[in-house]
Amino acid sequence: MKKILSFCLLAAIIGFSTNIKAQNEMTLKEKISYALGASNGEYLMQQGVEIDLNTFIKGFSEGYEGKNQFTQEEMQKVFEEFQKMMMAKQNDATNNEKAKGAAFLAENKKNPDVVETASGLQYKVVKMGTGAKPTATDKVKVHYHGTTIDGKVFDSSVERGEPITFPLNGVIKGWTEGVQLMPIGSKFIFYIPSDLAYGDRGAGQDIKPGATLIFEVELLDIEK
Repeated sequence: MKKILSFCLLAAIIGFSTNIKAQNEMTLKEKISYALGASNGEYLMQQGVEIDLNTFIKGFSEGYEGKNQFTQEEMQKVFEEFQKMMMAKQNDATNNEKAKGAAFLAENKKNPDVVETASGLQYKVVKMGTGAKPTATDKVKVHYHGTTIDGKVFDSSVERGEPITFPLNGVIKGWTEGVQLMPIGSKFIFYIPSDLAYGDRGAGQDIKPGATLIFEVELLDIEK
């Protein structure tokens, strides 16, 4: 609760003045004030928090001057309602993302080149290697390219130009299951439903809660 309160109070700094100086004319105090306001304003915008800016600034100003019109108990009730509202909004967004992923997977498995396993993982063979297959306890060396179903790249060793090595039982379930199907030298495309990926928690800004993910994976080696 204090974290939410802090975000809201700091974000009120935005809009305090309609005559903001150019950055090179600001004092350090002004730069700090603006940076705090801009950062937290962006946070609230990204979270989809709708505010009445004039009332917001009024509340910040009166709180800063020790003239808060609400008691602590009233503030607590307001923020409890705020938390409920944000949780409901997040649940709706997660369910929508899951529905979008389910529709994508249902259409995707119509492709005769796509195989679906019992867990719901889907994959397509781009190139079948001839080497050994890893087990869940092996370390594997891979190149990969990860995107959302909308095509947004969120991570790619290919783009970095450097493969990665990791224990196969230390990653998302879709990877653990899928890479075990690959002989060394193979390249597969995996279509991973949210429950085999990052689930309702998501990951970072690009992988939304409930997101279905696509990974193109090339198995380079198994390191015992």
